Amino acid sequence: MTSESGRIEFESVSKSFSPRKNVTTTALHEISLTVDPGSIFGVIGYSGAGKSTLIRLVNGLERPSTGRVLVDGLDVGTLKGRRLREAQKRTGMIFQQFNLLETVKVRDNVAMPLRLDGVGAAAARAKAEEVLDFVGLSSKADSFAGDLSGGQKQRVGIARALVRNPRILLSDEATSALDPTTTAQIIELLRSINREYGTTILVVTHEMDVIKDLAHRVAVVADGTVVEQGTVLDTFLRPRSPITRDFVTTVVPQGLPDRVIDHLGGDGLWRLLLLDEQVTQPLLSDLISKLGVEVNMLHADMTEIQEHTVGQMIVKVTGAPDRVAAARAFLTERVVHLEEVRP
Repeated sequence: MTSESGRIEFESVSKSFSPRKNVTTTALHEISLTVDPGSIFGVIGYSGAGKSTLIRLVNGLERPSTGRVLVDGLDVGTLKGRRLREAQKRTGMIFQQFNLLETVKVRDNVAMPLRLDGVGAAAARAKAEEVLDFVGLSSKADSFAGDLSGGQKQRVGIARALVRNPRILLSDEATSALDPTTTAQIIELLRSINREYGTTILVVTHEMDVIKDLAHRVAVVADGTVVEQGTVLDTFLRPRSPITRDFVTTVVPQGLPDRVIDHLGGDGLWRLLLLDEQVTQPLLSDLISKLGVEVNMLHADMTEIQEHTVGQMIVKVTGAPDRVAAARAFLTERVVHLEEVRP
């Protein structure tokens, strides 16, 4: 597999459906995104946000109502017949519900796209065995798909998506039916595909944990519109829209229960965001010893995001007003962000 190409561009893309006469539903509205070759790009949103419609535009399963979807400069929405089928071969897709033939052996499930392309049985089976080895399932080649666990089925689905050597891999909620341990394994497998082959991966999900551990960049979609996009790290550190903050909160809790805030009072109640080496600073002991304030640490945690350590603390600082002001200035110089905690 090589992926020197693999750029995806959405240019002012809208998509509408008319399920009934005189009834039109807009699934996407003026979407503009660029997915760089060899990157992992995440699209996150709640159910009904338009994520699945967006990803189906890339391989021509849906066509935009207005705007263009370009894959390596080729307008996919204009392709038909043989040209569309050839373009689709260069884009693999992983589905939430696996879409395997349960009573067919694993090897034959994986080889099926090649057989449909007219590749001979021996060559197709050999290629299937190669990608099964890559996803760690060579020992299951002769098993029936229906006898596998959910995680194993998804690995077979990934192998089937890889068997044509695609430049682009599309993942439509590929981990949402899996338990957390299996989800982590699938995420690592996708990272390996991107790392070893440079395959561009576009993943849509409603799970911010998946974005945190997998994607390089992310777009947040609500009601068919992109409300925010940027690097995953910056999105976690500086979420701008309310829906993005809601998603970030599922991974990095943002506050305290209202009754705790009411009891403590808002003055001197701060949330601190720290990055990398900042998490090892003796901030609280310095506040106490150097500035003479009292510090009550109410919450602290840290997580890894794109090979960066992100930590947060919620503290209550009390003392003379000038000392509290000095403490705030001291912290502001030593953390990524300081904000007041309010109900």
